[in-house]
Amino acid sequence: MTSTASSMDLRQGQAPHDRRPSWQQRLRRFGYAPPADAPTGDVRDRLVPPYAEPSPRLWRVFGVPPVLADRIARWSGWGGPLLVTLMAGLMRFWNLGRPDEVIFDETYYAKDAWAIVHRGFEVSWDKYGKTANDLVLHQHDRIGLPTDPSYVVHPPVGKYVIGLGELVFGFDPFGWRFMTALLGTLSVLLLCRIGRRMFRSTFLGCLAGALMAVDGLHFVMSRTSLLDGVLMFFVVAAFGCLVVDRDRARERLAAALPVDPDGRVRPDGHVADTFRFGLRPWRWAAGLMLGLAVGTKWNGLYVLAAFCVMTVLWDVGTRRVAGARRPYAAVLKYDTGLAFVATVPVALVVYVASWTGWILSAADGTGGYYRNWAATEGKGGTWSFLPDWLRSLWHYEHEVYEFHLHLSQPHTYQSNPWSWIVLGRPVSYFYESPSPGADGCPVDAGQKCAREVLALGTPLLWWAGCFALVYVLWRWAFRRDWRAGAIACGIAAGYLPWFLYQERTIFLFYAVVFLPFLCLAVAMMTGAVIGPPGSSDTRRVVGASAAGVLVLLIAWNFIYFWPLYTGTAIPVDSWRSRMWLDTWV
Repeated sequence: MTSTASSMDLRQGQAPHDRRPSWQQRLRRFGYAPPADAPTGDVRDRLVPPYAEPSPRLWRVFGVPPVLADRIARWSGWGGPLLVTLMAGLMRFWNLGRPDEVIFDETYYAKDAWAIVHRGFEVSWDKYGKTANDLVLHQHDRIGLPTDPSYVVHPPVGKYVIGLGELVFGFDPFGWRFMTALLGTLSVLLLCRIGRRMFRSTFLGCLAGALMAVDGLHFVMSRTSLLDGVLMFFVVAAFGCLVVDRDRARERLAAALPVDPDGRVRPDGHVADTFRFGLRPWRWAAGLMLGLAVGTKWNGLYVLAAFCVMTVLWDVGTRRVAGARRPYAAVLKYDTGLAFVATVPVALVVYVASWTGWILSAADGTGGYYRNWAATEGKGGTWSFLPDWLRSLWHYEHEVYEFHLHLSQPHTYQSNPWSWIVLGRPVSYFYESPSPGADGCPVDAGQKCAREVLALGTPLLWWAGCFALVYVLWRWAFRRDWRAGAIACGIAAGYLPWFLYQERTIFLFYAVVFLPFLCLAVAMMTGAVIGPPGSSDTRRVVGASAAGVLVLLIAWNFIYFWPLYTGTAIPVDSWRSRMWLDTWV
C-alpha cells in the first residue's frame, strides 16, 4: 500500500495565499484549496511529479529473496498491469464462441463486417430472408456473399475491426467476437498504465484496470460483436495519448526553466510565456485515435470536442505553474493552432479515409449505398464542382444524421440515460430456457433452466461509482485537482450528450464508453479512503481494510453474476435471485 502515499498528495509544493478573495474564503469550509500564486521549492516536482517508489517489503514478507524482491518492485510498473491484463484476457477469451448463436445486434455488425472486408461496403442479406443467421452459423464462409448494397447508419471503422477477426478466424461467433475481446483486453492494459501515470501509483493504476476487468458490462461488450466496445477502446487510447503528451510537454518546459544556485528549478515568466513545444507526436496520435473513434460511431465527436477543450486547459495550467504571467494568451499564441491541426483535421482525414472502400466502389448502382447519388438524383446544383464521391458521401452522411435524429421506434430494452448510472434497465442479448439435461441445464434441476447474456455492469462497482463521481467533482471544484477534472471530462463526454436525445431509442450499453473513467474515479476514491501521506498507522490500516472490503465485494459481485454474463445455464430460481431490480427482467 505504500505506493498509494504520494498519489493522493494533491498540493505538494503549494504555498497558501496571503490574500484570498472573500468567495475563496467562504468556500474553504467545503474544502476549497486555491492554487498558489508563487510556488515554492523545485517547480519541476510540480510540473512532473515523481512516481511513488514501489516497496519490496510486501514480497519479503512472503519470503522472496531481497534481490528478487527488489527486481519485482522495479518491474511492477509493467509487471502489475500485464498481470491484470492477463487475468482480463483469460476471462474474455474463455469459451468465446459460446453461445454459438448470433446474439442481439451481431445480426447486423457481424454480417456487415464480413461484407465490408470483402467488398468495401455493406450488403443486403434480404435474399436469405429470416434464415440468414442460421445459414451463417451452418455454412460460415461458404455462404454466398450478396451483391446488393445495404443502407447502414454507422461509419465503417468498427466493422473493419470486427471483420479483421473474421478474416483470420472465420465467419463464425469466435471470429466475429475475437477483435472485440482483444480490444477489451488491451483496454484494461491501457487503463492500468493511464491510471499509473495519472496517480503516480502502480497500485492505483492496476486497481483501475482490475475494476474494469471485473465489470460485467465491459466483460459482455468484450465478448459481443458490437461497435461500442471498439469505440471505447479508441477513446481510452486517445485519452492515454493526451495524458502522455501532457507529461512530455511539462518535462520539456521544466527543462527550459532556469536553475538557481541550489540546483532547484525555478519558475520564469518570460520562459513560460514564450516557450514553444513544437510538434507533439502523442497529440497527433490522439488525433488519429479520435478519428478512428468518430469513424466507429458518431458520438465520438463529443469526445473529440471535450478532449480538445481539456488539453487546452492542461496547457494553460502547465504554463501557469511554470510562472507565466498571461498563460491564456501564451496558449492561444503558441499552442492552440497546432493543437487544433493535430486533432480536428487529423480526425477528419482519418474519418474520410475510413470510407475508402465505399468511395472506390462503382458509381453505377452496383457499388455502395448512395454511391451513385451525385450522378443521378444529385445532378447539378451549387456544389456540382465537387467530386461526385464527395457529394454522394455528404448526402449519405446527411441521411444518416436525419435517421439518428428521429429514431424513436420503441424497443423492449431501451432506457433513459438518467437510469444508466444506477443500471436501471440492462439489455438482454440472449435468452433460452433449456430443459433439464440439455444445453448445460443440470439433469436434476427439476425444472427448466435459464441461459442469458445480460449487458449489466457489476452493480456494486457502478453504485460505488456514483459516490466516486461525486468525489471527483468535489475534488475538481474545490481542490483544483487536474486528474479529477480529466476523469469528470471523460465521463461527461461519454454520458451527458445522451441527455439531449432522451426521446430517442437508446440503450444502457452505450455507457461502456465512459466506464473506464468511472473505474478511474473509483480507484481515486479508494486511494483517498486508504489515506493521505502522513496519516497514522491506525488511519492507514482502517482505510486499507475498508478499501479492501469494497474491492473484494465488487469482485464477488462479478463472480455472482458470472452466469448472466456468459450464458451459463442455471436453475430458474437461481436466475430469479439475481434479478435484484424488477426492471432487470
